Amino acid sequence: MTACASSAHALGIRSHHRKSSSSSPPSSDFPGPDETRSPSDMVPDRRDADWTLRNGHRLSPCHRHSGQLLTLPTILTLGRVAAVPLLVCTFYIDNWSGTTATSSIFLLAAVTDWLDGYLARKMNLGSAFGAFLDPVADKLMVAATLVLLCTRPLDLGMFKKVPWLLPVPAIAIIGREITMSAVREWAASQGSRFSEAVAVNSLGKWKTATQMTALTILLIARDSSLTGSGIFIAFGVFLLYISAWLAVWSLIVYMGKIWRVLQN
Repeated sequence: MTACASSAHALGIRSHHRKSSSSSPPSSDFPGPDETRSPSDMVPDRRDADWTLRNGHRLSPCHRHSGQLLTLPTILTLGRVAAVPLLVCTFYIDNWSGTTATSSIFLLAAVTDWLDGYLARKMNLGSAFGAFLDPVADKLMVAATLVLLCTRPLDLGMFKKVPWLLPVPAIAIIGREITMSAVREWAASQGSRFSEAVAVNSLGKWKTATQMTALTILLIARDSSLTGSGIFIAFGVFLLYISAWLAVWSLIVYMGKIWRVLQN
C-alpha cells in the first residue's frame, strides 16, 4: 500500500512538472502577463527603412540623411540659390563683361549641382534640408535663366522674325517642373510604391544635361562679337527644344507609371 502511494505521488509530481513546463511561456521577446510594452516597441523604426526620397532617388541605408543642418553639399546648394539674383543683375549689363559674368555664374551653378550630389553620396553628407533645397535651387536657376532669355529676343538673322522661338520651350519646361514637383510631393505622401513610380530615371537625367548645355550656349552666344555666334544660337535653340521635348515626354512617362500603380 505504501509502495503504491509513493508511486502515485511520484507520478503526480512528474505530471505536474510536465504541465508547468508546457504552460510556461518560452524565453523570447514576447511580454509576459505582468510585462508591459510601450507603443514605440509595437511600431517599426522608420529610421531602418531603406527608402529615402531625395529628388526621387532610392538611397541605401548607408546613404541616409545625416542630422547636420549645414553640410558641405548643402552650403553649395545655398550658394546656387544666392547666385540667382547675381545672374539677373549681370544679364542686363550690355557688354562682354556682363555676358561673361552671366555665363560663368550659370556654368558654375551647373557644376556645383553635380558636385553637391557627388559629395552627398560619396561622403555620406546628405541632409534632409539639402534634399529639400537641391531641386528648389535647380528650378530657380533654370526658370530665372529661361525668363531672362525670353525678355531679350534673339536679334540675330532669321531669329528676329520668330518672337515665340524661346517662350514656347520655356513654358513647356517651367510648366513641366511645376507639375512634376506637385506630383512628387503627392507621391511621397502616398507611400513607397508611388515614390518609386516617380523616381528619377535616365530620361530625366538626359533632359537635365541637354537643358543645362542649351542654356549655357544661349547665354554665351548673346555676345554678338563672337565669331559664328549665329551658329551657336541655332545650336542652342535646337538643344533647348530637345530638352523641352524630353521634359514633356518624361512627365508623360511618370504619369503613366503612377496610373499603373493606381490600377493595381
